[in-house]
Amino acid sequence: MTDNEAVLAQARAWLADGKGVALATVIGTWGSSPRPPGSLLAVNAERDFVGSVSGGCIEGAVIIEAVGAIADGEPRLLDFGISDEQAWEVGLSCGGEMKVFVEKAPAAAILDGLLGERPVALATRMESATHALVRPRSQDGDFALGEAALAAARQALTENRSTTLDDPGGSLFVTVFNRPLRMIVVGAVHIAQALAPMAASAGFEVTVVDPRRTFATDARFPAVALRHDWPDDALAELRPDARTAVVTLTHDPKLDDPALIAALASDAYYVGALGSRKTHAKRLQRLRAADCSEEGLGRIHSPVGLALGGRKATEIAVSILAQAVAACHGRDKDF
Repeated sequence: MTDNEAVLAQARAWLADGKGVALATVIGTWGSSPRPPGSLLAVNAERDFVGSVSGGCIEGAVIIEAVGAIADGEPRLLDFGISDEQAWEVGLSCGGEMKVFVEKAPAAAILDGLLGERPVALATRMESATHALVRPRSQDGDFALGEAALAAARQALTENRSTTLDDPGGSLFVTVFNRPLRMIVVGAVHIAQALAPMAASAGFEVTVVDPRRTFATDARFPAVALRHDWPDDALAELRPDARTAVVTLTHDPKLDDPALIAALASDAYYVGALGSRKTHAKRLQRLRAADCSEEGLGRIHSPVGLALGGRKATEIAVSILAQAVAACHGRDKDF
């Protein structure tokens, strides 16, 4: 469960207990603000709270305004400047500015929708604190988005980016709730033993695929989802999408090549393969013979990982995870 999902779940539980609840959302940041747009904080009338909009430096003021919103039902748009001194206290090198929208919590039906299927976006009309749920093929709620705003909201879903939009009915903030990132690791090898828990701690849902049952064991991969089918069969069932990274680590063409062919035929946003440049050159020859396109082959990150210089399994795992995270944000070509 993501941080925002935990906030919504607690808000929903408070509502079920009959408590007044307010929701605070970061809707804009400038400079080194501690939390990105879309970050949530929920507060009840007793001033219990969950989540964060600033890492701690403005929470007190937001909670006071949230309690006020519970009492009078009126939304608030708050502007904050974070001083350099405050920034240091929350781990930043310098200050910034941020806008926070505070409102009485949306209706239980809206929260249930946000806690249900993925992907979904919450479109909030800030002047009236009314809400709509936007999905890839449908929308519902208090109002209907205009054609342009609806297209922009769906683009925000695709890009996993919470943002402000203009709409004929008033300014909207779109908070995106997407599927978790996934990482499919082919090869239950020593690097995978380091990579799987690191990726999980970074928010990836990790699956390790290896038909060799002596490699893919619960003892070697505690609390990791394991599959013992052949990699191409596993990927056919797992269906990598635009929020999936696929990493092959076996060094065995019988396992890696079918996995790479399946990954390149999918929407996986990141495909990485362990091996030296010489090994990768031979791999490319085999994949060309298997009718992989040059465009597809260009998607493979190999040698896999950022060039950090480390040789230990843990160091290689760090480099792979770093590159997968960078690719998720469109920054993998920057290194």
